[in-house]
Amino acid sequence: MPKSTAPATKRATSKSVGAKAAPKASATRGAAARPAGSKRDGAADHAWDAIVIGGGHNGLTNAAYLAKAGLRTLVLERRHLVGGAAITEELRPGYWFTTFSYALSLLRPDIIHELELTRHGFMPILMPTTFCPMENGDYLLLGQDHGENHREIARHSRHDADAYDAFNHDVLKVCQAIKPLLDAAPPDIFSDDPEELVALAMLGSRFRRLDRKVLHDAVRLLTGSAADFLDDYFESDILKGYIASSSIIGTKVGPYSQGSGLVLLYHLMGEHDGEFGAWAFHKRGNGGFTQLLAKAAESFGVEIRLESPVESVITSGGRATGVALADGREFHAPIVVSALDPRRTFLELVDPRQLPTDLVDAITRFRFQGTSAKVNFALDGVPRYPALGDRTDQYRGFTNIGPSMEYLERAFDDAKYGAFSTRPYLDCAIQSQVDPDMAPPGKAVMSCFVQYAPYHLRESDWDTQRQPLGDTVQATLESFFPGFGDLVLQREVQTPLDIERTVGLSEGNIFAGEFLAPQMYFFRPAPGWSQYRTPIEGYYQCGSGTHPGGCVMGAPGKLAAERIIRDRGRAVAPDRANAVARDRQGAVARA
Repeated sequence: MPKSTAPATKRATSKSVGAKAAPKASATRGAAARPAGSKRDGAADHAWDAIVIGGGHNGLTNAAYLAKAGLRTLVLERRHLVGGAAITEELRPGYWFTTFSYALSLLRPDIIHELELTRHGFMPILMPTTFCPMENGDYLLLGQDHGENHREIARHSRHDADAYDAFNHDVLKVCQAIKPLLDAAPPDIFSDDPEELVALAMLGSRFRRLDRKVLHDAVRLLTGSAADFLDDYFESDILKGYIASSSIIGTKVGPYSQGSGLVLLYHLMGEHDGEFGAWAFHKRGNGGFTQLLAKAAESFGVEIRLESPVESVITSGGRATGVALADGREFHAPIVVSALDPRRTFLELVDPRQLPTDLVDAITRFRFQGTSAKVNFALDGVPRYPALGDRTDQYRGFTNIGPSMEYLERAFDDAKYGAFSTRPYLDCAIQSQVDPDMAPPGKAVMSCFVQYAPYHLRESDWDTQRQPLGDTVQATLESFFPGFGDLVLQREVQTPLDIERTVGLSEGNIFAGEFLAPQMYFFRPAPGWSQYRTPIEGYYQCGSGTHPGGCVMGAPGKLAAERIIRDRGRAVAPDRANAVARDRQGAVARA
């Protein structure tokens, strides 16, 4: 893969108690202040074509595409700001944090162009380095220069320096083969519709035409463990640990677990400016991104109302007709789209008795098992690493605390038995080194993604263990960066329970459902329901619990909008044909 940070893998996480939101798009302020009229406010002041539940990045993307297609679209967001897990907040005056989701990479390029995001301020900043400190005081530092990367890896293993090129080449081929699957809905393998059968045949043909090694590598990654795959290429612990860290993010697996290869592949597909393996930080964080996404949606005519929690979807005669808010207001539209996770979409917003038993059973069994936390630090300065003296350029990207696959597996051992890791994996970013506006001059903000922190603790609860987790993360950082604790001005700890409470992600799973083969592609979120529809006519799903999944990518929102627009066209076409026939009959009668 062309970028030195090829397997760099960045993702989502938590909330900020009492934090102040970044003042950006009008969608976060004025829209919420709209007065509510009658109980049937939606019917009284507007005739909506579509209502989107949830103002996260997928909900905003979905709404923007629907509005662009001419549908009068309303977004209802329960919080005081848009963005869902992709928000930026002020922890203390002048210190801004990407509270949960903290990087961009899988955002689909078509969304950037089709929604004209650049016009609204889209400003991704490449994160050019990955710094991997080691427990013996050494380190691995990878950047954008191929020659420097080769020499750096060769310090640890000459064999691995050459093998890294082969690895990137092989993985690039797999990513190129898999990438088209991210940008299209899966075929319905349970349908006899000729259109679906053709799509399924084309999918099979695509893989049949692949080179044998590419196909074999793809199958190994999709079904096997990251450790087995990496052991075939590398011998140095630090390089394997760095790459394998991408195989455990947001999922209750270790690098030696079957299924970790799929998580690795998903993150290897991250891209920036058309190049795989590159990750970016949006100006002002992911909250800056969702604010401009809200502006784009509004430019197409979307209305966004904040502090408007939806209690339920209103149905009549087997179809959706609108939504009821927690305060009793109702908004009505023939299309309702849930950007929430599958549990909330199918088991909370509607009465499960309206759904097929097999679907209810599948969603009940759908695995969330959040295993991630987030710790954010306001710092008095940039930490120093003894082997690098006063250098700080290593922090222009990500700092990876996971020096070996064994380190990662030991961290997983704690989670297996219902405890957070005593020596956790940390994916850190000193974001003020990437965007100086995130902190006052001379100060710093540091975002730490923490794995593992299981939602279900065996012997305690997260309200009790929140600060002990923060202490553990801080102690881990102190062991790699002596004096780190002296730099800490303020610390914010976000547990899986906090993620659930604040963002609404069930069990705090950052992907709205684990990345496991039985929960992906044809089966996300349930067999027979991977194409964004639900059994209730007019009720759709567009959250990260649908294909292709999590990260700030927008694909679920876009693909769901395309499905809705196609379905609407099919429904409208017969009506138009009937109208034309009636007009012709009338003309004949008048003649």
